Parts: sequence; structure tokens; C-alpha cells
Amino acid sequence: MSSSSILSSLLSSNNSSAIDLSAILQAATGSTSEGIDVTAAVNAALSAAEAPENAWESQQATLQSQTSALTQIQTYTTNLDNDMQSLNNLTGPLSASAVTSSNSSIVTASAASGSATGHDLIVVNSLASTASYASSAVASATTDLPAESITITPAGGSATTITTGSGVNTLTDLKNAINSADLGVSASIITDASGARLAITSDSSGSAGSFNVSSSGGSFGFTQAEAGSNASLTVNGIGISSASNTVTGVLSGVTLNLQSASPGTQVTLSVAPDTSQASTAINQFVSDYNTLIKAVNSQFTYTSGSGQGVLSEDPTVQSLQSELLGALGYTSTTGSGSSATTTSLASLGISMNSDGTLSVDSASLNDALQNNFSSVQNFFQGAALNGFANSMDQQLTSFISPADGAFTVDLKSIGTEYTTLQDDIDNFQSNVITPLKAQLQAEYSKAEIALQQLPNELKNIDAELGMNKSS
Repeated sequence: MSSSSILSSLLSSNNSSAIDLSAILQAATGSTSEGIDVTAAVNAALSAAEAPENAWESQQATLQSQTSALTQIQTYTTNLDNDMQSLNNLTGPLSASAVTSSNSSIVTASAASGSATGHDLIVVNSLASTASYASSAVASATTDLPAESITITPAGGSATTITTGSGVNTLTDLKNAINSADLGVSASIITDASGARLAITSDSSGSAGSFNVSSSGGSFGFTQAEAGSNASLTVNGIGISSASNTVTGVLSGVTLNLQSASPGTQVTLSVAPDTSQASTAINQFVSDYNTLIKAVNSQFTYTSGSGQGVLSEDPTVQSLQSELLGALGYTSTTGSGSSATTTSLASLGISMNSDGTLSVDSASLNDALQNNFSSVQNFFQGAALNGFANSMDQQLTSFISPADGAFTVDLKSIGTEYTTLQDDIDNFQSNVITPLKAQLQAEYSKAEIALQQLPNELKNIDAELGMNKSS
């Protein structure tokens, strides 16, 4: 029986006793309290009315999940593309050179990317030296100096004289005066058990950096500690003079670092591809490829209770998966006829697993790098930077291009759909929910007022019923 029916029944009852007011209120409000909880009643009604909005918010949550997953895959794709660009770079790891020395205590070397491979013979007769002078000792850096005229003459330059005892009173003053004069030399103070001495050193090594220091008076003099001289060496039998022990320009792309003099001792320098850098770069490519393909594959993997990933029906992700798996079949050929050699990922020791990920056989890869580096380089770079790395780079760029890449277009579409749903939600709130809330609050408040007045009405009814009973 409905509340109104119960109320009518109670009001029309022939029972001679007084009407139970609390029973009437319970019938009218559905509770034992005297009145209506207007807020709860309005919220309950609105909850049902907001069903369409809840559906839109659920769609937005899905779109947010899609955006997050797609952005993560985009990041993984960018990482892999960076690997491809690095492997296809003429100054990248596949072009890096390593130099080994048969006697690193005499000479070592480094080589720029693309340096010609081969062997060179080096003999270091003498090292380059830097000219320097040292003063006689005084008690400390702050001890007053005798009056002297100190003259510094750079090689091929004009003499400069600094007078002590007239503003330049201590070693510290003299050091500062020399350093501020821009003479191509640097002064410093050396302190030991003998006291404090001023050291003056040329700013450049070799004979061109030679200079002379003289002083008048004789009580505070300078002695040459080292004469500036050029390094003397031979490279493949050709005599070389160098102002520095770091020798550049003699061998194209190679920098020699002279460590010690050893006249008559031949040192062999060998320039070869840096297989360590190449191996690291190739393994990085495999690692980043696996990270990406796992993320893509996870979208199509069924999970009990949640089904497939949020991007399982996204055509961009479907296309990416197809492109990635298809790219691995790339091959390159060097030579022709019976001497032609075909190189693939498999021949480099890189194989595909059943889940689409890659594995590296380190022994096979290192063997290829050590014994057939040109084939490895040709596979990735081709004859004109048009090999495997370029091919995959082009494929990946079609997805990650900021202007019109598939990810860019896809994310923009998802963003537009999210915004449209938000507009629908905002409009629904403004045009439906807000007016409905105001209407419900007014109606329930009116009903609440009526119920608050009901006890007085019942008293009047009770009085009238009692009067009728007496009559």
C-alpha cells in the first residue's frame, strides 16, 4: 500500500481513539522522523537525472586512459627513432674510431669519426717544454722587497719593466703587477721551507713561448727554470716539430698525445672502427625496440576481468605494430655475383622471439663487428645513408612528426572528443540539472512546510472528530 493510501486510510478510520500523528508522518515521509530531508531527497532525484552525464564522464575517463597510453607509446617510439638517427649519423657510433698504441707510456692518440683506418709509426725524440723563471727566496709573500727594476721580454716582443719599492712592495704586489700587464706569462707564488718565491711561466709551450727575465740591483734575482722548446718527433719517418705535446693536423683526424721522450723507439698507432661504441648503440636499439613492441603488444593482450588494452581498436597503434614487425625483415647486399654478401639482423646475431621482441647473441654480434665491420655499417647506413636505420627512421617519423604524425593526429582527435564531451556535460549541468535542482528544492521545501503544519491540522481534525463523537 502506498504512503498516500495509508494516510487516507488513517484519516478515514472509524477508530474512536485519537489518530497516531507519528504514523501519519511516517506514511507521508517514509521515515520515523517528523519531516523531509530536503537535501537528501533532492540529491536522490538528481542522481537518477544525471545518468547521461555519468555515461559521458565514463567516456572521458576512457579517453584519458587512451591519451596516457598513447603518449607513453609515442615516447617509446621517439626513443627508438633517436637510436635509428644515431646509427645513421656520419659522426655517430658506427663512424667512431678507436686508436690503440703499442706503447702508451710514450704516445697515445684519439681519432675523429670517420678517420681512415691503418697503422702509423711514431718516434718521440723530445717533449715540448714551457719556459719558466723562478725568483730568489724571501721570507714570505708579504715581505718588503728591495728596490729593483725587473724586465720581462717575451720572444719577439717588447720589454716591460716593473719597479719594486714604489707601490710594488711585496711578492704579492709583484705577482699582481705581472699578471695584469698582459705579457703572455703568468706569475704565481710558491712557498716552501726556503721561503716564498715568484714563479713566472709562459702561457704557451714551445720555443714561441720563450721569454727572458732580468733584474737590476742584484739583491733580488731570477733564474731560468725551464727553456721553452718544441717537441721533436717523427711520423712514418717524417720529422715533425710541435710547440705542444698535443699534436694535431699531422695525421688526418688523429690527435697525438706525447707522454714521454724515447729517441729511437718506434710506437705503432692503429686506427680502427670503435666496435665498443657500435655494440653499445646496437644493443640500445634492441632494448628500445623491445620496450616499444611490448607496450604495443600489451594493448592487444586479453586480461581476465578487463579485456584488452584501451588502444586495442586504435588504428594508429595497429599500424605501428605492423610496421615494427615488418621492418625487421630488412636486408642489405654488398658485392655482386658469387662474392655478394647479404646482411640481415639475424646475420648480426639479432633474432626475433615469439612475442615479437628481439634477442642479441653477443658473440655473433661481436664477431661481425670485429671481422666484417663494413657489412654491419652498410646494413645500418647503406651506401648513402639509406640503409636499415634510415628506413626505420622514415617509418617512425610518420608516427611521431609534431606536424602531421599519426600520434599527433590521433591525440588531437582524442582531445577534441574529450572537449566535446566536456561541453555536453557543462551544457547538461546548466540547462537540465541546475534548473531541475532548483525545481526539486522548491517542491520538497514546500512539502516540508506542509508536513510541519500537519500536526496543527491533525489537532483541528481531532477536535472536530471529538466534537462529532460527543454530539
